[in-house]
Amino acid sequence: MFDIVLFQPEIPPNTGNVIRLSANCGARLHLVKPLGFEITDRTLARAGLDYHDLAHVTVHEDWAACLDALAGRRIFAFSTRARRRYDEVDYRAGDVFLFGRETSGLPDEVLATLPEAQRLCVPMRPANRSINLSNVVALAVYEAWRQQDFAGAAEP
Repeated sequence: MFDIVLFQPEIPPNTGNVIRLSANCGARLHLVKPLGFEITDRTLARAGLDYHDLAHVTVHEDWAACLDALAGRRIFAFSTRARRRYDEVDYRAGDVFLFGRETSGLPDEVLATLPEAQRLCVPMRPANRSINLSNVVALAVYEAWRQQDFAGAAEP
């Protein structure tokens, strides 16, 4: 399956939604500190922590520790500054999807560690800043999972 990385997430309901998403699609979730909330925050719990027994969530002390845990994997960073659309990629099982802070995205120094072909964007209207973090995660993961013919999903 896939791995989702939230780099220093700030808003509990977004992380809660991603926990719920990862539980429902079988992705592993990685949270990179510092977090903008306590992992036991009530808002986070309401949005998705009740799925903690169904989700695989790992909290990393920093970006270096997260990279060590994901060594050898293909990482795709999502950014409004990227030029390649997320739907132009042939995803493979084991790919990693990296998302930045809600208020500022991924820092330049993190983006610079990845080839431009692995920096992706979601199309949107020109005057807008960004799409909600948990929505972008859902778009990316479900596109990748669709390309894998929804492997492991319940039959309709």
